[in-house]
Amino acid sequence: TGLTSGQRQVTVQEGPLYRTEGSHVTLWCKVSGYQGPAEQNFQWSIYLPSAPEREVQIVSTVDPSFPYAIYTQRVRGRGIFVERLQGDAVLLHITELQERDAGQYECHTPNTDERYFGSYSAKMNLSVIPDTLSASMAPQALTLTEGDVVELTCEVSKSTAQHTHLSVGWYLLQAAGEHHAEEILTLSKDFILKPGPSYEQRFLEGDVQLSKVGNTTYKLIIRGVKPSDQGELYCEAAEWIEDPDQTWKDISRKQTERTSLAVVSQGRDLSVDIAAAEPSLSEGDTLQLSCVVGVPRSSSSSRHFTVIWLLNDMEVARVDPHGVLTWEGEHEERAKLGQLRAFKPSNTVYVLTIYEVGLKDKGTYQCSVSEMKTPGDLHSIQRNVSSGIQVNVKPIESRLRLSVSTSTPRVTAGAPLVLRCQVQGAAGPVSLRWWHLPPQHPGHSVLVATMETDGTRSLGSAYQDGAARGSLRLEKESPGAFTLVIPSTLGEDDGGQYRCEATQWYRGRNWTGKGEVAVTVSSMGLGLHATLRSRTATVAYGQSFELFCQVDASYPLEEVPASVRWLFLPSLATGPLQELVQVFPSGTVVWRTAQPHFQGKAQLTKAATSFRLHIHSALPANEGTYRCEVEVWRRNILPLGQPAASTSSNAVGIKVVLPESKLQVAEEDSSVEITSGNAAIECRIVFAQNNSQFAVTWYLLPPLAGAKPLQIVRASYSSTLEYGSEFSSPAQKSRFLSQRVSSNTFQLHILSANLGDQGSYYCVVEEWLWLVDGWYKLGEGTSGRTTLTFKLEERELQMEKTNHSISAREGEQATLPCRLPGTLRPGTRLSATWLQGTSSGRGSALLTLHHHGTVEYPQERLAGRLYLRRPSAGDFSLTLSSVQRGDAGVYYCQLQEWQQQGEGKDWALRALARSGYIQLTTIPPESTVLSRICSSPPLLNFILCLPLVLILLLALAVFCWYCKFRK
Repeated sequence: TGLTSGQRQVTVQEGPLYRTEGSHVTLWCKVSGYQGPAEQNFQWSIYLPSAPEREVQIVSTVDPSFPYAIYTQRVRGRGIFVERLQGDAVLLHITELQERDAGQYECHTPNTDERYFGSYSAKMNLSVIPDTLSASMAPQALTLTEGDVVELTCEVSKSTAQHTHLSVGWYLLQAAGEHHAEEILTLSKDFILKPGPSYEQRFLEGDVQLSKVGNTTYKLIIRGVKPSDQGELYCEAAEWIEDPDQTWKDISRKQTERTSLAVVSQGRDLSVDIAAAEPSLSEGDTLQLSCVVGVPRSSSSSRHFTVIWLLNDMEVARVDPHGVLTWEGEHEERAKLGQLRAFKPSNTVYVLTIYEVGLKDKGTYQCSVSEMKTPGDLHSIQRNVSSGIQVNVKPIESRLRLSVSTSTPRVTAGAPLVLRCQVQGAAGPVSLRWWHLPPQHPGHSVLVATMETDGTRSLGSAYQDGAARGSLRLEKESPGAFTLVIPSTLGEDDGGQYRCEATQWYRGRNWTGKGEVAVTVSSMGLGLHATLRSRTATVAYGQSFELFCQVDASYPLEEVPASVRWLFLPSLATGPLQELVQVFPSGTVVWRTAQPHFQGKAQLTKAATSFRLHIHSALPANEGTYRCEVEVWRRNILPLGQPAASTSSNAVGIKVVLPESKLQVAEEDSSVEITSGNAAIECRIVFAQNNSQFAVTWYLLPPLAGAKPLQIVRASYSSTLEYGSEFSSPAQKSRFLSQRVSSNTFQLHILSANLGDQGSYYCVVEEWLWLVDGWYKLGEGTSGRTTLTFKLEERELQMEKTNHSISAREGEQATLPCRLPGTLRPGTRLSATWLQGTSSGRGSALLTLHHHGTVEYPQERLAGRLYLRRPSAGDFSLTLSSVQRGDAGVYYCQLQEWQQQGEGKDWALRALARSGYIQLTTIPPESTVLSRICSSPPLLNFILCLPLVLILLLALAVFCWYCKFRK
């Protein structure tokens, strides 16, 4: 890039990058070749695709107020932050990438160098793509014997438009609550199988395999499972993309649901274990019995068993070694009706299920296992083992009893009603209904809410509008205990009797019980008034102040939901007050983005009838007008909806007094006289605070009468340079330099000073102080004036000084005269400068012919149109080609006589002169009304030009006739 040593260079991570929505993204940025402190600051911005020319500020390492409003909350919540890797390198973190985060990111480093030299920012593109990766596996609960085979499949798919790779791996969590998963086997993004450390040997022996079946299916096979394999197994898929720097980055990861694996160790002897999911049941429940045959794993598949299920020593069902099921007696008919089921999941596990048990199903269940040498040979039985379990079935009896109560017998409008219904003696599922018996309509009942036996809830038609009474809740807190909550009563009409009806259902029968409770609802009038006050209206910088919002109401304020909204308008702003923060009835505090500097400095508290805003360490930004607004709702309506009443307080103004400025600038006038070369103007600070920073602005007052001061350059407190409009060209910037030569002295250097630089110079010094959240201007001072003049010989060049007026037609050329009569003195040379007058009184240089013969064009846009013909040594007339309307104005030339002070020595200015003023007037190119009109579009030409041509021809004919008549 042509950078040289000591030249600043900012480098950012190479783009474009593609990252998925919702992922955590990091972007690095570093700076080198800088001057100043080792710890550099960084500022990140984005240019969105919808407005590629508009910078949107995101986050800064130095300025907390740097982020724009759309990023403020994410920066405060650490959703976006900058991690400093070292003094000159950082990482930008976006913890949860959003679709709107796509765009061109710019990393900028504020200048700490003595002058601008190099690059101060770099850009890269980030694209946000949808996260299309999915991974799924059906959850299972597997119980296997040591040595069995496990096969699990995982479905992995993606539909990303970019070229990406997948990696698929299987992991094992060996203990509940364990966070560290053990890797089993992974198919990497490079299509390489990589086993985990604990499975490496088994992978090499072929007992652990991972294969891809079809486009999206991956299968894990573990042969010869061991007790160490038990736990929770899951599949994890990752999607990878190759970045421009040729590194691969995982842009998405997904985990499947987990499969539980239990491994039973091999035993040596034949054993039988019978178990019931629930040994104590009621009529209608489901009974499930499992029988597990314990045998050594090595021989389980080659052994043959006959299993017999018995109830009270009576055979229920039989499963032979081939898995053939035989029901005994009446059990066969119940099995056909779907009431019984028996099956064999494996050679060692047998299951019996009875649906809707009755009293006849209680008793002792046995699982009898007979081992045979040969399947079907009843005479070859080797051994017979059995195990039993007692199952109890209780009958359903209707002893339904209801107890209805309330914890809110007397309430005011807006308060909640809490009604309880305790159901006792229910032997089966219960449905519930609540009724309201309004006192104004005797004998009439209104359905409030219902709960069916399956837990389905519904509201009566009068209670379905949640905006009126809030969202009613009917809950089953425990078996037989039901609670109805009406969040907000409307008025007296909600009083009266409330009835609870409970119905028990069992096999087509039902029993109903009832109970009632009375409540009284009183009306409440709403009326609010808020008063805002402060102990002081003027606070010094750094002091704290408090605002009190006192609320008066005709009812206890603490019994109703109330919120307070604090509003603020900065002292210099106009318009309505801006919302600072709102405290909701739930205690939730929501800060608005209009004034972000308040958050973290303000403390919000609430008493019974007042709200308090306490501002710590007041800043100038806290100065302005404050107001509080209070809103109240009827009690316990969620969502709150519209408030029942609101009020706004009076306005209170707070003034923050900054520290007093002690700045003193030297005010003595002085003069600087030079013959040629460079000049230096000094600006000195007599006194200022030790921790202050300064901004210096240099001005030039041209010597012409009535001239206004011109801003040359402003050096901010952070050394940022800003040139005035008259000095903004590259040539002027290279000649006028502001430099701080000591802690209290600044100098303006004028390089290659010329006559146009004569005048009075002075500086304006601003005192700035860092006050917690930013830089603040405390005051300013203006220096005395320094007059710059040129000391020449007592001789003046003789040249024409007559003022001229010249007219030139646009598009043609004009020659502006500048001549020096006579001959030059021996050993001297001339330089010439052409200038155009400006409204500021200071001529704007157009062309300079130096004494050594080079030509300089301060305004490059005119370089191709300006020529010095020089037919003679003393003729410096300027030719302006292709005259334009904007060329009109006043021009003049300056001649300077130079003489070398000796062989090999510098040239010194000896004399100078200025020509008279030349007023150039431009004339539009030849045109007529007809030619202008006929230059319109074709259709308009025909409509307008034809009549005009006819009129002109007619006029010409009349004129010829008139001439002939005169003759």
